[in-house]
Amino acid sequence: MNSRPEITAMLSLSIQRHICPNNDPRIYWAREVTFDYATTNAVRVDFMKFKPVNNTVSGIEKGDFYCYEVKSSVEDFHSKNGHNFLGDYNYYVMPEEVYEQIKKEIPYQVGVYVPDGMNYRGEWYDLKAIKKAKRKDRSRPVSEMLLMMFRSAARDRKKVLSDGH
Repeated sequence: MNSRPEITAMLSLSIQRHICPNNDPRIYWAREVTFDYATTNAVRVDFMKFKPVNNTVSGIEKGDFYCYEVKSSVEDFHSKNGHNFLGDYNYYVMPEEVYEQIKKEIPYQVGVYVPDGMNYRGEWYDLKAIKKAKRKDRSRPVSEMLLMMFRSAARDRKKVLSDGH
């Protein structure tokens, strides 16, 4: 992993495998979730996961959203893009050497995942939480969060179907 695109791709694959090991259909997640689409205030969260308390109405309403932003370098961290933390729990995903350089700049409530060695298959990194996220009261309702996740997941499904896979 040398170049920024390679690092970003590996971290993205690693957080995806962390969020949803074995492609479990009972885990609700999406990548590149966009809010306020087609406005000047549009924001995109790299990865988002929803964890309901259970599958009752109140269990869904009380569920938690986890947002993950991938940062491949100090320059990437300092860019204005990708600090979109809309969830109940929010995390950066970055190399440990990047974390060491910018750790004092990370907001109190935001957690950090870093690679913790190659997965047993040698295809992605297992991740460890080097800093745990603290709960933050989100400002968006469950219905909007789920709708934006669903739209993003549907977009990915459409891509897979149109590619013939």
